[in-house]
Amino acid sequence: MTTTQILCQAREESRRVLTEIEAKQILTEAGINCTTTRLASSREEAVSISEEIGYPVVLKVSSVDITHKSDSGGVKINLLDRISVEKAHDKIMASCSDYAPGAVIEGISVQPMARKGTEIIMGMTRDANFGPVIMFGLGGVFVEILKDVAFRIVPLEQRDAEEMISEIKGKKLLEGYRGQEPADVACLKQMLVKLSDFVHTTPGIEEIDMNPVIAYRNDAVVVDARIILSA
Repeated sequence: MTTTQILCQAREESRRVLTEIEAKQILTEAGINCTTTRLASSREEAVSISEEIGYPVVLKVSSVDITHKSDSGGVKINLLDRISVEKAHDKIMASCSDYAPGAVIEGISVQPMARKGTEIIMGMTRDANFGPVIMFGLGGVFVEILKDVAFRIVPLEQRDAEEMISEIKGKKLLEGYRGQEPADVACLKQMLVKLSDFVHTTPGIEEIDMNPVIAYRNDAVVVDARIILSA
């Protein structure tokens, strides 16, 4: 489906939160690189998709009623074969049913396991005074504890993206640290501008969370994403 179709369907269903698969479809259409993510409606389908994608894979619960997938036991990573996928599928379904008994579970999303790189967080929030604002920072402990992030008002130009990246405290980590490959800063700049362009031209978006974005030497990819629509 196109971005317009996804947004229209969500509003017809009175949904404000898009599924991860819907969010990634929209971001991909906006030119932002995301991991291939497919929905499995059964254990057998999860195995079939995993074997098509190629191991290792990641399984996640797909439910707009479960916001914190990890807290619910709804994420299993680095699954290497059919047996591990089958077990992970059943554990996710059981754990999420216990965590949120009334939640509607659409299925299980399957995606390739991204190799290690530099974790980045990007997103958009809507400020009461300034409107949509883009956020950039290092992921993991840097955003959770140190709050090492930068903000700019939409729309962004290349200069704005460059300034956001250069002003975070942990910017040197993007250059490579203790053997870790450097991040593709040019790619991250383009991703920020494309995110801004999408927000600027698409009304009705309240919040976007792209976390993590994994940055590599010559690329960057969105591993998880969430989009919330305006009320």
